[in-house]
Amino acid sequence: MNRFGKGLLVAALVGVVGMAFRVSWNALRDVATATGADETAAFLYPFVVDGLMALALIATLVLTGDARRFALRVLAAYTLASLVLNYVHGLVPELHSEVVDWGRLADWDPANWALVLLATSLPVGSIYFGSDLVAKVLHHRPIEAPTLTPNQDESTETTAKRSMADLGVSTPAPITPAPVPAELPAAPAASVVSLVKSTDRVPVGAVAAESPRPRRVTGRVPGVARSPRPNRTADELLTEARKAAKGWSDRELTAEGIRRAVHTSPAKARVLRDTLRAEREKKAPAPTEAAPGTDKAAA
Repeated sequence: MNRFGKGLLVAALVGVVGMAFRVSWNALRDVATATGADETAAFLYPFVVDGLMALALIATLVLTGDARRFALRVLAAYTLASLVLNYVHGLVPELHSEVVDWGRLADWDPANWALVLLATSLPVGSIYFGSDLVAKVLHHRPIEAPTLTPNQDESTETTAKRSMADLGVSTPAPITPAPVPAELPAAPAASVVSLVKSTDRVPVGAVAAESPRPRRVTGRVPGVARSPRPNRTADELLTEARKAAKGWSDRELTAEGIRRAVHTSPAKARVLRDTLRAEREKKAPAPTEAAPGTDKAAA
C-alpha cells in the first residue's frame, strides 16, 4: 500500500473514532450530571474516560513486555467501564432529560451504588493510570535489533555452540630458530675475578633495572590460545558412538544423545544414529514363520 492509501486509511479511522466519541460523549455527560457533576465537569467527563482509552492504545504501540500488558489491561478496563455507562444511559430514560434525580442510576439500590462508585472512580483512575502510562513510555528504551553485514551468514551464538571436533585444524606457524651468536673469545682469568669482585657490592635494584626478568603469565589461558582438538575420522566417530550407546535402548538412541556423548556436529550425529540403528536391525532376530500346513494338521 502506498503512502496515499495509508494516509486515507488513517484519516478514515480518525473520522470513525471521532464520531464514536461524539456518541459516547452524550451518554457519559448525562451520567456525570446524574452523579452530581456541574456543567463544566460533565462536559469534561467524557474526555477523562475515552481520552485515557486513547492514551492506553498509544502506549500499547510503544511499550513491550510487562509494560505493554499493563497498558492493554488499562485499555480493556476503561473500555468495559465506558460500555457499562453507555448501556445504563440507554436503559434509564430519566438520564436523557434535564431534570435528573441525583445519585440514581438504577432502581435496585446495590446496582445503583455499584454504578455510582464506577462513575465517580473513573476520573481518579485516569489520574493514576494515565500518569503511570506516561512514565512508562518516557522511560522506555527500545531494543535495537543486531545488524548483519552482507558477508555474515551466521550469528555469534550459533558459532559459539559448535563443538571443537567440527573446527578445522589450525596449522602452527613455522618456528625459525634464533641465530646462534658467534663464540666470544675467552676472557682472561684475572679479568673474570675482578668482574666478580666488582659486582659483589652492586645494589640488587640496580641489577634488576638493567636486566629485568620477564613476568610470569598468570590467570586462565583463554580458549582461543588452546590447541584445537584434531578431526576424527568417520570410523573413529563410529567406534566412539558404539561404545557410548552400548547400553542405550532404541528410544534413547537419538541424534542429540550421540552428539552430546561424542561431542560432534548435529549432521554427523544423525549419520551415526542411522548407522547404529541399521546395525541393531541387522542383529535383531527375524520373526519365525509357521510352516505351511501346520494349522491344517492341528485342526
